[in-house]
Parts: sequence; C-alpha cells; structure tokens
Amino acid sequence: MPPPPAGKLETPVSSPVNLRYAWYVVFALTAIYMLSFVDRQILGLLVAPMKRDLGLSDTKVGLLQGLAFGVFYTLVGLPLGRLADTRNRRNLIAAGVVAWSFFTSSCSVARSFFTLFLARMGVGVGEATLSPSAYSLISDYFPKDRLGTAISVYYMGVFFGSSLSLLVTGAVLDALSHTPFLTLPLLGTIPAWRVVFLVVGLPGALFALLVYTVREPLRRDLLRTANNQTAALSFRDSWIEIGRRAKSVAGLSIGAVFQAAPTYAITFWIPTFLQRTHHWTPGHSGRALAAILLTFGCAGMYAGGKLSDYWQRNGVPEGPLRVGVICGIGTLLLVTPATLFADPSWTLALLCPGMFFLALPMGVSAAALQHIFPNQVRGLVSSFLLFVLNLGGLSIGPLMPGLLNDHLFHNEKMIGPSIALTVGGSAVLMSIAFWYAIAPYRRDYRLMEQQAAS
Repeated sequence: MPPPPAGKLETPVSSPVNLRYAWYVVFALTAIYMLSFVDRQILGLLVAPMKRDLGLSDTKVGLLQGLAFGVFYTLVGLPLGRLADTRNRRNLIAAGVVAWSFFTSSCSVARSFFTLFLARMGVGVGEATLSPSAYSLISDYFPKDRLGTAISVYYMGVFFGSSLSLLVTGAVLDALSHTPFLTLPLLGTIPAWRVVFLVVGLPGALFALLVYTVREPLRRDLLRTANNQTAALSFRDSWIEIGRRAKSVAGLSIGAVFQAAPTYAITFWIPTFLQRTHHWTPGHSGRALAAILLTFGCAGMYAGGKLSDYWQRNGVPEGPLRVGVICGIGTLLLVTPATLFADPSWTLALLCPGMFFLALPMGVSAAALQHIFPNQVRGLVSSFLLFVLNLGGLSIGPLMPGLLNDHLFHNEKMIGPSIALTVGGSAVLMSIAFWYAIAPYRRDYRLMEQQAAS
C-alpha cells in the first residue's frame, strides 16, 4: 500500500454554497463545452467533399478527426492543466475559446492534408484549456454527493455540441447541395463545404464573453503543511501525489479511453455509414444521430451521475467505477451489433438504448478523480486523464474504422463491420479497466477522508 500523502486538507470557512448560482456556472460551462464539440465534430458530415477535393483516404480522415487533437495534448495539454491549478481558471478558459474558434475558421483555407491537420491541432486547444479548469471550478462549487451529477451535466456539452454540429453542418450542406462553390469577400470562390468551418468558428468571441459571467471561487480541499500553511506544490510534488494513486488513475484513464473510443466511432462514422450503406443525405443522417445523442445520450449521462451520487451518499465511493462496468456490458450487447443490419431501422433501434448505456460514465469518471486529489493537483490530473483519453480514445475511435476499411476489408461499403469491431473490442477492455480500478480507488478515497479528518 502506498504511503498516504503528507499534510492535511482544509476547506475554507465561508457562507453556505449557493447552489442556484453553482448550477448557473455548470450551465454556462456546458454551453462553452458545447461550442468546443461543435468545432471538433464538424468533420463528421464533411467526409465525402473533403475526400473528393483534397484526395484523402478514410485513414487520413480518421487522423484528422482524432490524432490531430492527441498530438496537441502531447505537446501542451499537461502544462495547461498545471496552469489550471496555479492561475485564474476563468481567464484560461476565455483564452482557449478565442484560440480554438480562430483555428476552426482557419480550416476553411487549408489546401492540403498537412495544413488541415495543423489547423485541427489548433482546435484541440479548446479541450486542453477548458475541461481541466471546468472540473476544478465545479468541484469548488458543489459538495461531494452532488459532484457526479454536476460534472455529468457539464459533460452533456459533448452531446449538445455533437448534435448541434450534425444539425448545422447537415442543414448547410443540404442548403448548398446545388451550389458547390460560393464567392466570399477576401476568400474568393471556395467550395461550399469550407463555408461550414466559417459558420461554426465565428461565434467564438460571444462565448468568450460568457466566460466572464462566471466568478472564480475560493479553492476548497487545499493540501496544507504540518504548520497549517497552504502547501505550494511544485510540478514534481504534484506528480508524486498522482503517483501515490497510480492504480486508480490508470484504471480510470484506461477505462475512459475505451469508453471514448466507441463514442467517437459512433459520432464520427455513423453519418458516413448511413450515407454510404443506406444512401441517406447528410441532413437526414445528421438529424437522426443528433436526436439519439440529445435524448438517449444526455439521459444516460444524467442517470450515471445520479447513480454515482446515490452510491456516494450510501458509503460506496467506488460508484463511478461500477457505473463504468455497467456501461461496458450495455455497450457490448447493444451498440456493437447496431451497424450490422441491412435495415437502418434496426441500427437506430439499437443505438437508442445503446447510447444511454455508453454515456453513463462520461461525467462521473472525471468527477471520480476530483474526490481523491487535493485542489492543487486537480487541474493536472484532469489534464492527464484528458491527455490519455484523447491520445487513446480520440485516436482509436475515429481512426480504427478507417484503418479496418482501408487495410482489412478494402471496401468503403464495409464501414458498418469496421465500426462494430471497434465498438465491441473497446467495450470489453473498458469493463476490465473499470473493474480493475475498484479496489485501489476505494483505498485512495478512504485515505483522502482520513487526511481531511486529521
């Protein structure tokens, strides 16, 4: 058993938490998170025109959708997480909003795979600056037995953003289906699909202003020294704290990777599957998937948060890990076979309950880390979780179906089986990872309780 962390925790004595304002903070951050996913998911309905105009393969499309974000995390994600622990979190989020919106708009002028890849790397700044700061802010506004639900609601921005991206992109493409080129000031005559990047990138400045309606709260659960001073943890000290909880962090991170992989595989490739296999229009396929994500995805995420908080109130701290195991089983049984049917009605019928189960642990995985770390480390460990999740899940999910199509089946019409193989393998590995982490997480949670009581 690793030694308990040095020092003790202290939460500042202040007026009772204003839950009404706390929920406003969650909704404001959710709206910003939604915008980041609109910008991230925009490629899902642009596969066909991008392949045609830029000469891309399915493998390259998968790299643009996933690995471009993972590369950014490799370079700067962890240092930005450290800034969330030591600097004003609100200002960090505002800077990220402006940056990712600029890079989304710049995708409209990319002329090759390489330049589009670089622009997509820049879009990744959104997640790198936003979520570590948001998790830390929310954990300072909510008590432990409500944190799972609060972060799950914030995480609904994933499905709100994905759905809005599908709806907006599909509507624009359908509206411009008979106008393949547009002439714009400064840009000249450009393909209509490039206009979509401008449409979704420009509102970023307004959302940056929304950030400043959120107050920077007092930091709670600060690690203090033996003489009752707030501990100033160095970058090395923070990694020591993470190392003390290595098994919990590893289990949660790996579980999150294999939860994210099928999520991204579905959101990125289902529109293409419906268009290639069933000849649906971009607008039709986008609306169908958006409806499923908004209803069943959000319902599952909320249910996962409520279930985790219920276990938290009843002395079961490893509730988030249990939610993850349930997710893996439901995903394997429902989502895996969804793309193997000749009738699209069966695909949609299985995706509805399947997305409910797949979404269960998305918020509570992030909340779980907040429970076992002092405030000074939460931004860094959240960045580490997102680093692993994006480098792994966001790379595997979009990339694997394209790889299987190009190098196993050699047939773009086989996108359905390619998605099924990606989802099924991920579901099994997800359940194993979350189950493995239950015992060490329970131990680390108890150690934090002892530290707070000392």
